[in-house]
Amino acid sequence: MSSPDQPQDQPESVDPAVDPLDAEFAELQANLVNDADALTRDLAERTADLQRLQAEYANYRKRVDRDREASRDLAVAAVLTELLPVLDDIGRARTHGELEGGFKLVGESLEATVARLGLETFGEVGETFDPMVHEAIAHSHSDEVTEATCVEVFQPGYRFRDKVVRPARVAVAEPE
Repeated sequence: MSSPDQPQDQPESVDPAVDPLDAEFAELQANLVNDADALTRDLAERTADLQRLQAEYANYRKRVDRDREASRDLAVAAVLTELLPVLDDIGRARTHGELEGGFKLVGESLEATVARLGLETFGEVGETFDPMVHEAIAHSHSDEVTEATCVEVFQPGYRFRDKVVRPARVAVAEPE
């Protein structure tokens, strides 16, 4: 024991063999530290797994959205492709002055609708010939051009979302 003259805050040294409770306490404390370390590692693993799953799910959602948009675009492109002959007929009727009255309104409405869906018309006289978007039906030579140029459009081309649905069918003049 301590004498009254000595301060009370210094612990007495106890031999672990003498006090089995202290030894058991030290062992439990070491086990607790080991368990805490194991739990910390498990928590880190579970957190990493959760983050990986969240990233996979986000990528899955993006892929599904992208696939859904691609499917929608394919369906719209298929319908628009079926309407191209009708649009050609409307264009020919307009060129020959046969598109009048109610038919004119129907034609303009159809053209506005397909434009709203994303269908673009291309192929104008004077455009530089591009084999990626033009189909050459006739060739000629001319001193008036400096590069292969579309001089007549037999059938306009159509593009949907930067993809050529049908090339423009044109006559091409090349420099001599």
